Amino acid sequence: MIRPWKEADFPAFAEMNRDPLVMKYFPAILSKEESRNLFDEINRRTMTNGFGLWACELKESKEVIGFVGLNKSTAQFYFSPCIEIGWRLRSQYWRKGYAKEAAIAVLQFAFEVLKLEKVVAFTATSNTPSESLMRALGMTKLPDNFLHPALPKEHPLAEHVVYQITAPL
Repeated sequence: MIRPWKEADFPAFAEMNRDPLVMKYFPAILSKEESRNLFDEINRRTMTNGFGLWACELKESKEVIGFVGLNKSTAQFYFSPCIEIGWRLRSQYWRKGYAKEAAIAVLQFAFEVLKLEKVVAFTATSNTPSESLMRALGMTKLPDNFLHPALPKEHPLAEHVVYQITAPL
């Protein structure tokens, strides 16, 4: 289930962001302070935009396992402006179908409630697990990769693939 974040979710959020497995395709693991800043920014953007990177919890236990949601990108890409779908789950919950189930619900919200025409997703070229999920969601790879503007050109994670999905007719 996806829902807005609660303050009580912060410890699980911070734990996820300091897991080297989870952060393998990000420039660095996050300190508690960096996680706090990101947590607050996600909540601020959710309040401003009416959507965001929502907490993802198990239906049975209500345990927070990560986030899945939408982000209005502020960076400039060749495919901007854009709304991206993104996910990050605690490593013990990988390969169980949770990210796909939540992402399907997020895309349904994007197209049926927000009436978006398209949604994009992007990741480092080495992040084949996320790329596999993009394909499983029915997203189509765009022909041109790009260098993420937040990273130096020579950084091993700088080159990104981008996928998109358009609203059903």
